[in-house]
Amino acid sequence: MPLILTLIGILTLVFLVAFVRLDTFISFVLVALGIGLASGMEVVAVGKSIQTGIGGTLGELVLIIGFGAMLGRLVAESGAARRITDVLIGWFGIKNIRWGLALAGFVIGIPLFYNAGFIIVVPLIFTIAASSRLPLMSVAVPMLSALSVAHGYLPPHPSPSAVAGQLNANIGQTLLYGIIVAIPAIIIAGPIFGKTLTHIKATPNSDLFNRKEVPTQNLPGTFISFLVALLPVILLTTFGPLKNAMAGESILKTIVTLLAEPYIGMLLSVLTAIYALGIRQGQSMKAITKDLEEAVKAVAPILLVIAGAGALKQVFSDSGTSKYIGSLLADAAIPPLLLAWGIAAFIRVCVGSATVAGLTTVGIILPLLQSQPIKPELMVLAIGSGSLMFSHINDGGFWLFKEYFNLSIGQTIRTWSLMETIVSIVGLLGVLALNLVV
Repeated sequence: MPLILTLIGILTLVFLVAFVRLDTFISFVLVALGIGLASGMEVVAVGKSIQTGIGGTLGELVLIIGFGAMLGRLVAESGAARRITDVLIGWFGIKNIRWGLALAGFVIGIPLFYNAGFIIVVPLIFTIAASSRLPLMSVAVPMLSALSVAHGYLPPHPSPSAVAGQLNANIGQTLLYGIIVAIPAIIIAGPIFGKTLTHIKATPNSDLFNRKEVPTQNLPGTFISFLVALLPVILLTTFGPLKNAMAGESILKTIVTLLAEPYIGMLLSVLTAIYALGIRQGQSMKAITKDLEEAVKAVAPILLVIAGAGALKQVFSDSGTSKYIGSLLADAAIPPLLLAWGIAAFIRVCVGSATVAGLTTVGIILPLLQSQPIKPELMVLAIGSGSLMFSHINDGGFWLFKEYFNLSIGQTIRTWSLMETIVSIVGLLGVLALNLVV
């Protein structure tokens, strides 16, 4: 019975989000309520479970995602993202421009949420394609594949951060492993696949680009642009392992332990960006604060989706559904990492949202970590890669790509959807390979 309820719950969620187009947060709460009551829980207990799930899931995550949104906004508005792109393109030259764009997309994609990153880089893609006289799709796909990989694999992006939190995975290790897995995914889905798209004729809609451009002479310097964009990565991957390597108790270890906290790393990165990309560039504190407020507003809907997924996960747990499914999955012939990827991929194809796919999968797959010795960091990446599988007409990213490049649905499937599928499959293979050595 619990297995049937879970299946009905997932299908109901898919129906509400994809077909009824009901708000995702409301859909999560309705499904959580229905599964809880159908499982025999008391009404008060279901309500308490939903509240606990929302609070427990958001917790520190509000800080990580909120600060991440602020950092991305400052990197974008200051022109630092453009500076990074210009420098990398200058290093690689026209001959290897696709590789330069892939690297630029990855560096920009670490601090920026996908939609914000997309809006920032697309005008650059048009400019580069025009000046290099290369087919537009062969230039666009390398950069956008890197943005997508960062969105699906790496903290501080919403889905991997939330999944890591629910699986008690180390954020620093998740980020490090994610970068390792991301490299082959970006190479294959980006420059290599992009080179095969020279026959796709895109006629972009120039009316969509009205973003305020920062004059070249006012752009931040190269060093500070790279430093601020990569500071969260530097802090998380440096102080996390260092904290574990230090024995005993001392003032130094206390400081290192504090700096190893993900939300502290993100806070320090935002403060650095406020000064280096804001005040130092001549902006007033009032203007900077306005940008930070806008960043938080933009990320609020994402936090609600994460909260709803947390409610569903808690109901799965408190109703005994997760424990029951875990006992079934523990004896399944499918390897846990492959199973997690498959569930996330299925939900992604049905619902369209990578965040919903990742967070829904956690509630189903969580009991596996209690019965089998799977590194939670690799489970985060398996779920993350599955959540990127075959984006199509029910995904906002699909339409964003289609409309900006003015493609037909068929052309978008042959470019964007296929790129996302490659990213997902190569990500899974990378996780399975990494599982053999860590």
